[in-house]
Amino acid sequence: MPQTFTLTLNCPQRPGIVRAVSSFIFSRSCDIIEHQQFDDTMGSSFYLRTKFTHSAEDLSTPGLTDEFAEIADEFGMTFRFDDGRPPRVIVMVSKMGHCLNDLIFRWRAGTLGGEIVAVVSNHETQRRMAEAADLPFIHVPVTPGTKPEAEARLLSLIDEYNADLVVLARYMQVLSDETCQLLRGRAINIHHSFLPGFKGAKPYHQAYDRGVKLVGATAHYVTPDLDEGPIIEQEVIRIDHSYDPSRLATVGQDAEALALSRAVRWHCENRVLLHDNRTVVFA
Repeated sequence: MPQTFTLTLNCPQRPGIVRAVSSFIFSRSCDIIEHQQFDDTMGSSFYLRTKFTHSAEDLSTPGLTDEFAEIADEFGMTFRFDDGRPPRVIVMVSKMGHCLNDLIFRWRAGTLGGEIVAVVSNHETQRRMAEAADLPFIHVPVTPGTKPEAEARLLSLIDEYNADLVVLARYMQVLSDETCQLLRGRAINIHHSFLPGFKGAKPYHQAYDRGVKLVGATAHYVTPDLDEGPIIEQEVIRIDHSYDPSRLATVGQDAEALALSRAVRWHCENRVLLHDNRTVVFA
């Protein structure tokens, strides 16, 4: 049965990178089926994503990694080979279930790119939704006094379920700096606006008071700097003066679900290359 691999990398710009990568893949009797690259002239950096197949079953990601190391050293590459297995995903949610519902739908339809393995929440509100999808639902209450224990429980669940990605699907708790660092590049959050935007408990009321004409949402990686992580995807929906706060919230939830599901899928398909506080997305 054919094997499928994806190589992602970034390195300083210089001639010969694509030739070196292509020659490496060709020399192992592989066939490139998808290729994208980006030259960041402002930062003098080069980004690449190549998907390729092999007709036999004698290649592995550890073996490819070892064999590619010499080329990577020559060009100063940061790189990764992936074998196409769907990443395992833990979804975290509080009381609002629109993003969780959308992720579950896409997962069951086979279009999410990852495998949801558990739902974790600081409330019981979405238990029925998770269990209706035959997903484990773990209730981890959070209070100011128990927050360290709750985060330790979250990290233990990541290990227990062997999760590759944590998705904060309107999880209304701020993670500690230490947990953000541990989950760098492995946790995606959805924000109810463009960043920067209206902050606080009633963003759609603030938007209504200001007479906005666009409702947006931003999916980004979680970092210790609250709501300032590298942006993966943004969605906007045009509105007009007739939208009251309730209708704004409904439209905003649509934008949140769309932006988050795209970000999760692109991450799971290794289409997001993270570099410092920026992303290159080969959508």
